[in-house]
Amino acid sequence: MTEKLITVRDVSRILGISEKEVIELSEDGVIPAYKIAGTHLRFRREQIQRIKQMDTIQFKTKTKQIKYSLTERIIDFIYFNDFYILALVLIAAMIYIIYRQ
Repeated sequence: MTEKLITVRDVSRILGISEKEVIELSEDGVIPAYKIAGTHLRFRREQIQRIKQMDTIQFKTKTKQIKYSLTERIIDFIYFNDFYILALVLIAAMIYIIYRQ
């Protein structure tokens, strides 16, 4: 039976960190990851559970080294909420057109 690997989103939920942090930590070698088809990151659940149970001070120290600028945070917000932003703009435009007359 083959082992089911978990996604970046699953790892971020297990460890309580963002998906971007998971990707950066895997690129730095802090979290062991496997590339599927050269692009998709996957992880073994057992390895992630061990990381979660390891000394949290050591793990948090490594994750605190990752700093995000305001620009990066805004870009991430837009990236993850683009549908809602577009819907809000369209609704506002429709309301403006309706009440303008």
